[in-house]
Amino acid sequence: MKHRLVAAFAVLILLIGFGACRKENKSALSPSQEGKVYEPAYGDTIIEGSIGDASTLLPHIASDSASHEIADLIYNGLVRYNKDLIIEGALADSWKVSEDGLTITFNLRKNVKWHDGVPFTSKDVMFTYKLMIDPKTPTAYSGDFLRVKKAEAPDDYTFKVTYDKPFAPALITWSTWILPAHLLEGKDISNVEFGRNPVGTGPYKFKEWKTGEKIVIVSNNDYFEGRPYINRVIYRIIPDNQTMFLELQAGGVDEMGLTPLQYSRQTDSPVFKNNFQKFRYPSFGYTFLGFNLKDEKFKDKKVRQAISYAVNKKEIIDGVNLSLATEAVGPYRSDMWANNPNVNKYPYNPQKSKLLFAEAGWKDIDGDGLLEKNGEKFEFTIITNQGNSMRARTAEIIQKNLKDVGINVKIRIVEWAAFLKDFIHKKNFEAIILGWSIPIEPDLYDVWHSSKTGPDELNFISFSNPEVDKLLEAGRSTFNLDERKKAYGRIQEILADEQPYVFLFVPDSLPAISARFKNIKPEPAGINYNFIKWFVPKELQKFTEMTP
Repeated sequence: MKHRLVAAFAVLILLIGFGACRKENKSALSPSQEGKVYEPAYGDTIIEGSIGDASTLLPHIASDSASHEIADLIYNGLVRYNKDLIIEGALADSWKVSEDGLTITFNLRKNVKWHDGVPFTSKDVMFTYKLMIDPKTPTAYSGDFLRVKKAEAPDDYTFKVTYDKPFAPALITWSTWILPAHLLEGKDISNVEFGRNPVGTGPYKFKEWKTGEKIVIVSNNDYFEGRPYINRVIYRIIPDNQTMFLELQAGGVDEMGLTPLQYSRQTDSPVFKNNFQKFRYPSFGYTFLGFNLKDEKFKDKKVRQAISYAVNKKEIIDGVNLSLATEAVGPYRSDMWANNPNVNKYPYNPQKSKLLFAEAGWKDIDGDGLLEKNGEKFEFTIITNQGNSMRARTAEIIQKNLKDVGINVKIRIVEWAAFLKDFIHKKNFEAIILGWSIPIEPDLYDVWHSSKTGPDELNFISFSNPEVDKLLEAGRSTFNLDERKKAYGRIQEILADEQPYVFLFVPDSLPAISARFKNIKPEPAGINYNFIKWFVPKELQKFTEMTP
């Protein structure tokens, strides 16, 4: 499971593993429907609202959630997380790990075909592996595969990898999307049209992509786990959340993530309760204020610590999230085994903030209320993405909080694709508000290691700490859980001290789904682990003419 930038937690995540450990299913079926048993039926369409378009359907070179959500229905990995967040086979029927933990032998499924009918074999796995380690491949995820000492495909249905040193996340790294060798071998992966017209082995086949409007995928009737019940999935790009909510109520969208306001106060009507199911569970993700550490203003950690003391997280959680979130103090959820609860915290304290700014040389010299240093006022711009009103409102609270301690903050809202392309990937920002998914596997290498600060890589704030580098390498190089916990615990202590991010909050996921969709069963993995088993009873189908 990879780290991915999250456009909005309001977007329902169609990923196994991006789920939750507790659930609140507020199914709102009318009394006449309660308890009724429906027969599964094929057919219908589900229309999902998304505030951001995908960047490419070649997920290996994308880091945004919109691209990965769709790709996860088009492609498979060798393994995946099941509903209980335990690793299970996908394209791999089984696997064996050697006693020293250095070799994994995968036995591949023999009944799998690509969407164009060509059989899937170990040649495809080998091609994907070689693609990931090719220095010409513009991927942020190569590090996991560079750890492989030797890869072998002794026959069509066996794939074997050997590591020269223990690599704790090794097995789950093979959840990466496997690509078709027969279509991509010898192609320039960064320019190939495949990213706009993908072919996978997954439960859904690509159908259509109208940029900025919609992406359509249709069910794969030959899927090796059985034909999905829902014939078609349409991702409608609706950059404004309130517009999406109106579309949901009007029937133009079947599924979206609600804002806390929508969840708590705008969906209590009998009409909504009769027509939609609401769910609530803590997301595997967090929202943060990140600093460009190449910017002179943010190089002194006292400045970053001072900003953390100045930001009122409780005001954000209560005011923006309506208490449907928990405070974030680091890169993990509090219930994860790798979490260290004993790190420095930054409770709201403007006076302590001012003292730290003064120690860093920032003082209000001319009495205008703004901090100055070397003749320059302390001013900067926070950028965040369009369509996520919660981030915009979070930025406004931070703007107010920082004004109180003498900093002038401007806010700029940018469309998601442009936000990634022109600002994040080019490191063209002073500060950002964004979200990261939290993988079940706690390895943080791609986001925090100093080797991952290149173009299009995930450490775009340019964080560099030699001790963190060593700990990241140590944490992924042992199978000893206590040693891993110790390494990740120390990393969290350093991040808490350095404050390269102000870790803001872990929001609750609040999806709403049309009541005509059945067999949605919340589990620790969330609600989407069994998406191919969702169905609409024949008598409730809206798009009965659609056939894949």
